Amino acid sequence: MLGTVETKSVSPVFVGRDGELTVLTDALARAAAGEPQALLVGGEAGVGKTRLIEELISRACRDSAVVAVGGCVEIGGDGLPFAPFSAALRGLRRLLPEEIASAAEGQEGELARILPELGPSAGGALGEHGTASLFELTVRLLERLAADRTVVLVLEDLHWADASTRHLLAYLFRTLRRGRLLVIASYRADDVHRRHPLRPLLAELDRLRTVTRVELSRFNRAEVRGQLRGIFGDEPDPQRVDEIFGRSDGNAFFVEELAVAVESGCRSGLTDSLRDLLLVRVETLPENAQRVARIVAEGGARVEFPLLLAVAQLSEDDLIEALRAAVGANILLTTADGDGYRFRHSLVREAISDDLLPGERSRLNRRLAEALEADPSLVRGDECTTRLAGYWYHAHDAAKALPVVLLASVEARRRYAHAEQLRLLERAMELWDAAPEDVRACLRPPDDAEVYPLTAEGASHPLRYLDLLAEATVAARSSGDRERALALSKKAMRVLEKVDDPLRAAWFWTQRSRLVQELTRGDGWDELATAQDLVLGLPPSAVHASVLSDVASWGALHRPGPNSLAAADRAVEYARLVGAKNIELNARHTRGWLTTESGSIEEGLAEMYAVRDRVLELGGDGTLAMLGRISINLPSTLEGVGRSEEAVAAAELGITLCHQRGMSDKEAWVRVNLSESLFALGRWAEARSAIDEAAQIAHAPKARALVAVRRAMLALGHGDAAEAESQVTLARAVFGPHDPQPQHVISPARLAMVSAARQGRLAEARAEFEQVVAQGFPPGMQRYALPLLCSAAGMEADARGLPEADAGREAILATVRDHAKRLPAIVPIWQAYDLLLEAELARADGIVAPKFWARAVAAFEALGRPYELADTRHRWAADLLAASADREQAAALLVQAHTAAKRLGAGLLVEQTELLAGRARISLATTPRLAPAPVSEADALGSLGLTPREQDVLRRVAEGRSNRQIAEELYISPKTASVHVSNILAKLGVSGRTEAAAMTHRLHLFDDLELTHPQGVSAK
Repeated sequence: MLGTVETKSVSPVFVGRDGELTVLTDALARAAAGEPQALLVGGEAGVGKTRLIEELISRACRDSAVVAVGGCVEIGGDGLPFAPFSAALRGLRRLLPEEIASAAEGQEGELARILPELGPSAGGALGEHGTASLFELTVRLLERLAADRTVVLVLEDLHWADASTRHLLAYLFRTLRRGRLLVIASYRADDVHRRHPLRPLLAELDRLRTVTRVELSRFNRAEVRGQLRGIFGDEPDPQRVDEIFGRSDGNAFFVEELAVAVESGCRSGLTDSLRDLLLVRVETLPENAQRVARIVAEGGARVEFPLLLAVAQLSEDDLIEALRAAVGANILLTTADGDGYRFRHSLVREAISDDLLPGERSRLNRRLAEALEADPSLVRGDECTTRLAGYWYHAHDAAKALPVVLLASVEARRRYAHAEQLRLLERAMELWDAAPEDVRACLRPPDDAEVYPLTAEGASHPLRYLDLLAEATVAARSSGDRERALALSKKAMRVLEKVDDPLRAAWFWTQRSRLVQELTRGDGWDELATAQDLVLGLPPSAVHASVLSDVASWGALHRPGPNSLAAADRAVEYARLVGAKNIELNARHTRGWLTTESGSIEEGLAEMYAVRDRVLELGGDGTLAMLGRISINLPSTLEGVGRSEEAVAAAELGITLCHQRGMSDKEAWVRVNLSESLFALGRWAEARSAIDEAAQIAHAPKARALVAVRRAMLALGHGDAAEAESQVTLARAVFGPHDPQPQHVISPARLAMVSAARQGRLAEARAEFEQVVAQGFPPGMQRYALPLLCSAAGMEADARGLPEADAGREAILATVRDHAKRLPAIVPIWQAYDLLLEAELARADGIVAPKFWARAVAAFEALGRPYELADTRHRWAADLLAASADREQAAALLVQAHTAAKRLGAGLLVEQTELLAGRARISLATTPRLAPAPVSEADALGSLGLTPREQDVLRRVAEGRSNRQIAEELYISPKTASVHVSNILAKLGVSGRTEAAAMTHRLHLFDDLELTHPQGVSAK
């Protein structure tokens, strides 16, 4: 199908195929060890068989193997006799002339039938015995060549092999027993139709235990992304990846050709060479089969047999015969349900469609539309409207197309298929002027439309062009295409210049405010101020309430504090006044968020939870934006006040809700927040997975920037300061300078400061600190500001003793103290950081104060923050040793810190604890025994590093509960219960639930319970 096509797009990077390459390299290793190997590599044309084999060949050559390649040649209905063997042996003769001559000595005449260069052929026809003798001589020749060296023999394109070649290959695979020989034969699976002569051979070889068969599948999206990264030399745009992946179906060759087409600006997206290549096999079909292929190409991703019968104008028998020819040629496939047909490759369908004449295409679509309109049961009910919309649109009948396209867009929105909704709305705008006036006059907005312009006057007023622009703007934003959304809003503003409609204009200005913020083009305030001016003095309306709600939301992000809280209160009141329930919920959510940050934690969180519950209760499209927003903000707010376990639960629910509704960008943001909470809880591997999953679906700039921030956070935790610095640089570049939200400034500054300090660039680290604190900290920023101040004090403490660090230290520490006084520590996590700051300031002043570190350790023990707990234990141990105080306690603290750091993978902390232990001559192998002291149950559990939730789970493990029973009692999922149990076992250092239950008994952790071991043994 593909033949020899010159292309400049081959990716220089080998992508994917890890499993398949492992099979090949393992076979190479066994062959090199003297165990001959035979492999069959199959896959459709262009899937990457040759590229995989080339990768193996390059590795074989590095290992000094001798490689020979031969390929079958198609001539008419069969190939040249022995062509791949002749070519391969010819290559071996060039590489090993003397060895070939020696191995063939005495048998040159017979072997010349395959390798004419050996001399005159023995001549005469090959009888049965002569063929067997030739095959045996060929195998022995290969075995002799591979006796002292590794030989790799590659035979390509077996689908074109002649009978002699197939027989020789079968003989070789059956009889090969000696030598360091690896034989690889490849074939195109899509060329091997039901009656292909290679099919019986493949079945025969499958039965041989000595033959390994490798089937290559198409690339998935991640692999296509990697291939495009290699072709373009840079990270490809996610939308371009989606487009090329969808059109190529993951075929590696098609990916390369489409990449060239995109880069060269081909209008149709197909190069001429690729289009011709795709049509070659179609043009060999019988005429009826070609006609059916053209109908299927226009019919959609799949076309049902009844619809084909209604349109093809063939008898049922003729249609079946035509379909049999197309399926037999591997152009069409039957669908999984067996009711219809689809193309094996989307690009073949695309090429056939592009090859149709304009009139031919519109006529086919009209016939499809008329058939479906006459009998909707020809297709599945949920597809009828969408399919009909496409047929009438391509039939160029605006009067018929416009109403059904709009109806299909509503169905797409209700399925949360926002990208499809946008495409349909853009078609509706294209058809608008072409449709007759009486058709447009009959159109009405849907009752459940999401945006204000379609609902302000109810569903009774005629649909307007501005309404389409409004719906399309929201659809583009919901699908993640913010650039398109911004362009649509600008187009609407140009239309509004000719229309006196301040409410609609104000609505579009609020949309533009959100979009410029999300695209990091500005902070969005100018657009909001314009919207405020437009509604000033107008009667109360939903738009006015929406503007006030957006002003409050903007304040929560940029200027949190009393003024923004008051703005949220006003937005709630106004929304209630005009009965705008969704806008009221949005404003209440903002109010709850700001109330929490003001210090009224329980009140604020209660309102946020109430809003989420009400949004879930209401459902519907009108709550989509609200649902995405609260799914992001609730976990973030919970994490900000130290409720990490709650934040994880809220984030997991948010991910599910966003995923179900097709809000990939929102889902990415929630996963970013989930990673922060998982990191805080010491579940670093899970945090990394959450970040990686977010990166796959994050399209919005801010979401991608936050992915980089979280990666920097993890890198710093693992001790890789250079990687952290690189990720911070990336995050700042994506955030840009136009929307400096405090949360997007303080955290990157802290990470950059610590990264620079760890790499010995103290002056640069201090500059980072001074720059960020010069801007001050708005109210509610303790979650970001306190860690920054702690890190700054710790940086100065670490730099003590460096001559160049003395100048400027006091100024930095004075700034830290000054800002610390203005940050009220009113929740446990902030109090813990406040105590940590006190201890770090003492260390920076050269004061040995074990009691300060003891208080910090106690605070973090109650919070279940393993990294901070391990670090403070390490510092406490250092001060105890420096004060020549309790050495046994210092040793115990170091063991605990070292164990936790190793479990987390906190490389720097592992090194620090080992260095301190080495200097103090303390063994970290076992926990030193300390004098027993009476402790409370809470203290005992806290000393084990268990969070309150893990303590609840351990209690139930001790009672013999299963994971499902624990989940039901604690209102969590069984998977979450399983994760908690695994964390508990790791923290206790035990191997199973029985041992954990025994430890709780031995340590008297739950003396109020009768503990039941999993085996049923009761213990008091």
